[in-house]
Amino acid sequence: MYYKIGIDVGSTTLKTVILNEKDEIVEKSYQRHFSKVREMTLEHFKSLKDLLNGKKFKLAITGSAGLGISKDYGIPFVQEVFSTAGAVKKCYPQTDIVIELGGEDAKILFLKGAIEERMNGTCAGGTGAFIDQMASLLDMEVSELDKISFEHERIYPIASRCGVFAKTDVQPLLNQGAKKSDIAASIYQAVVEQTITGLAQGRPIKGTVIFLGGPLYFLKGLQERFVEVLKLSKEEAIFPELAPYFVALGSAYFADTTEEIFDYDGVVNLLSQKKEKKVEHLVNPLFTSEEEFETFFKRHQKVTVPTRDITTYSGKAYLGLDSGSTTIKVVLLDEDENILYRYYSSSKGNPVSLFLEQLKKIRELCGDRIEIVSSTVTGYGEELMQVAFGVDIGIVETIAHYTAAKHFNPDVDFIIDIGGQDIKCFHIKDGAIDSIVLNEACSSGCGSFLETFAKSLGYSTQDFAKKAIFSKSPAELGSRCTVFMNSSVKQAQKDGAEVEDISAGLARSVVKNAIFKVIRARDINDLGENIVVQGGTFLNNAVLRSFEQELGREVLRPEISELMGAYGAALYGKKVQKEKSKLLNLEELENFQHNSSPGMCKLCTNHCQLTINTFTNGQKFISGNKCERGAGKKLQSDLPNMVAYKNQLFNSIPLKAGGRAKIGLPRALNIYEMLPFWAELFCSLDCDVVLSKVSNRNLYMKGQNTIPSDTVCYPAKLVHGHIIDLLEKNVDAIFYPCMSYTFDEGISDNCYNCPVVAYYPELIQANISEVEKTNFLYPHLGIENHKLFAEQMYEEFKNIIPKLTKKEMEQATEKAFKTYHEYRETVRQEGSRVLKFAEENNYPVIILASRPYHIDPEINHGLDRLLNSLQFVIVTEDALYPVEGKLTTKTLNQWGYHARMYNAAKYVSQHKNMELVHLVSFGCGIDAITTDEVQDILRSKNKLYTQLKIDEVSNLGAAKIRLRSLQATMKEREMY
Repeated sequence: MYYKIGIDVGSTTLKTVILNEKDEIVEKSYQRHFSKVREMTLEHFKSLKDLLNGKKFKLAITGSAGLGISKDYGIPFVQEVFSTAGAVKKCYPQTDIVIELGGEDAKILFLKGAIEERMNGTCAGGTGAFIDQMASLLDMEVSELDKISFEHERIYPIASRCGVFAKTDVQPLLNQGAKKSDIAASIYQAVVEQTITGLAQGRPIKGTVIFLGGPLYFLKGLQERFVEVLKLSKEEAIFPELAPYFVALGSAYFADTTEEIFDYDGVVNLLSQKKEKKVEHLVNPLFTSEEEFETFFKRHQKVTVPTRDITTYSGKAYLGLDSGSTTIKVVLLDEDENILYRYYSSSKGNPVSLFLEQLKKIRELCGDRIEIVSSTVTGYGEELMQVAFGVDIGIVETIAHYTAAKHFNPDVDFIIDIGGQDIKCFHIKDGAIDSIVLNEACSSGCGSFLETFAKSLGYSTQDFAKKAIFSKSPAELGSRCTVFMNSSVKQAQKDGAEVEDISAGLARSVVKNAIFKVIRARDINDLGENIVVQGGTFLNNAVLRSFEQELGREVLRPEISELMGAYGAALYGKKVQKEKSKLLNLEELENFQHNSSPGMCKLCTNHCQLTINTFTNGQKFISGNKCERGAGKKLQSDLPNMVAYKNQLFNSIPLKAGGRAKIGLPRALNIYEMLPFWAELFCSLDCDVVLSKVSNRNLYMKGQNTIPSDTVCYPAKLVHGHIIDLLEKNVDAIFYPCMSYTFDEGISDNCYNCPVVAYYPELIQANISEVEKTNFLYPHLGIENHKLFAEQMYEEFKNIIPKLTKKEMEQATEKAFKTYHEYRETVRQEGSRVLKFAEENNYPVIILASRPYHIDPEINHGLDRLLNSLQFVIVTEDALYPVEGKLTTKTLNQWGYHARMYNAAKYVSQHKNMELVHLVSFGCGIDAITTDEVQDILRSKNKLYTQLKIDEVSNLGAAKIRLRSLQATMKEREMY
């Protein structure tokens, strides 16, 4: 007679199940361990004294943190997947698939057919930890987030691949006034999509599915999203009452198969033994003594701004607002630029209400004594605040921060601002911003991570930062993605690191990430001599000290580091405001009302989902739109836009012929640019060409469950939806060839397609089973030899196209090549016309350098229209004639599409009033090589390099900051 005890020590929780000899549960528990895995396991065992004292029992441990305890104390260990599968087969033998979500772990088990298990790696995207982060961002408990998710009216597209990407999507939605209930449901949707793409990776989720783990048990809204998306019936979706304990239950079943017998005192004595720390440490502490810290602290405290009592001041004042990614800042200055009022707070997911409260307070304090002459706003919420409160001026963040920095050091040549989710870095040359670097869709190494981790350990951000100051041996945590660093921290704690060492190690990691991953400095001297650091993160003295240690030089941090955006905005307004301020007065603020509702724009086929904010004065702010029309603004259609021009060209290609056969072509990857070629070839054979639908989010979702890789680029992910769309059409064949080469344009040493573009048809054939039921043709074709090409095409289509002859195919082939070259010449001639128009009318030109399929609006998310709205003329890289034949490059010039980018960079470097914007897809390995080459070509001639990374993330907040900064820099350069 003995008990069987199963212990599951996961990434964030400790679960136990105790079974009697009849396999009945006599005790179960579920609690968070806050990374104190050994201490909590011991304490919990002690709490079971009344139940276990004097009893014999068998014991087994499992879980991501359980392995370390097993190794240290000799307790039998069972791998958690084996444990889960054992419990499921015993309790629910009809199960086909198991989906389990834990704190930082996620797994899917396929129990029928080819038995297989798939787990997340070191990324915690789509797990309980991510949901916790999102709840914190919305300033609510997880239970409250779950409750309001049932009130949602719409689902926003939120990146599902990485938790940090999703966080970067959610924050702009909050700043734009989106309903929290909609955001809550959208967060759950992101978790579901991450499970489908990141875990299932192309294997269908069908049959009876059992859902396990704490998040899937406690969060009913998450349950609803899974059932709805996977289209499961009540019988097919099982949410067992024991879901949070299931892995521990499996461990208890496994314990019964072990031989060792334990007793209560033996286990308590075992777990009480202390083990040596195994955590790896850095060599140098931040400070070697208190005297060294005092010297450092006093040096930085000298850079201050005088304050003045607002209750005794009379005169003019200048207001600066900064509606940032996670915080709001307010500064009011007097005539002498002293601070009358300052405010800094987390935006708590509701920036409008917080600004309203602050503006009321400022108006009351000012009374009739102080006239607010100008008001200026910057940050993500800039446009919303202008519409809501009548703020006079809106400026891009980079200009606000530069204005503030040069106030403290007129010779500043490098500024770095680390905020809640943004890193902004810019070089200053000859009094103007010379180059700009922003973090992309990832907020690695930003303040929000330090804040979130401090809270998870029960510390305020300030106290957590203080802990680091006198750490003797900071932990080595790396400088990778924030979520990866989170896993490193958890592991360091499991290995015995103290909080002080972790805090100091994180400070080092943040700095290294900024310097080497965001700025990508090749040499420390790249950063300049007169460096100003700002942003709330640099108020953390550990981060500031780490930055100075890494650079080996002193930097300037103003005492108002966290307020620099608002301070710069106020200074800017003081300099440029000419008219009477339109800022709402106290009476208007007292009567202020704000309503937010969802909507849909139907002015074009994109059908953008809108968030419509309405205010007391009848003003509206509309977000979610991809062009001005959706926001109720005049469309900038008078400026040339070659992205739109090329899309119009494609839409005008004749696709109907004699109906001899219907050939389906996907609007994707290598088909995109060659559509004129294929349309001419098949129409010359009297065949009809059937294209898949225009790309959109729904099309992507249609093929999502067949995508085998969550790291491949978004253009490739879209292919799956296009193929499935063609399978639903009545076509005789789907044609999607493998093509190693593009056309040789004489500007490169070779003309390869990237491997994904070249061979993705093979992946489609292997992962979409339905293609086996149709004629899916994916031959390897070369376009260098016309005769060989025609022979291959004849062999492919002789059984598809009735009575096809070789002669017909040869003739159609020649027509296709002729049409393609005519199309290319048409595009180049239009490029020449547009460039001439821009020069004659003195418009700035942006060469939008990308791959051909980036003109797809679903891929570029309307960036061309955004550029038009900023008064740029847009020319694509393929519209330029070769500058000098084959370009000499540092890297091997062998990729056809990228050779065009080098040519475009060379062209831009030779012309005034022209800059290049480089579109890069996340997941593109070749871009990792070629972007440095494009940058070097531009910078060699003192041109700016602007890279925009695009993915399924549709929010253009960061891109808009970058492009507006580019616009401002170009204007400033004209003045010098």
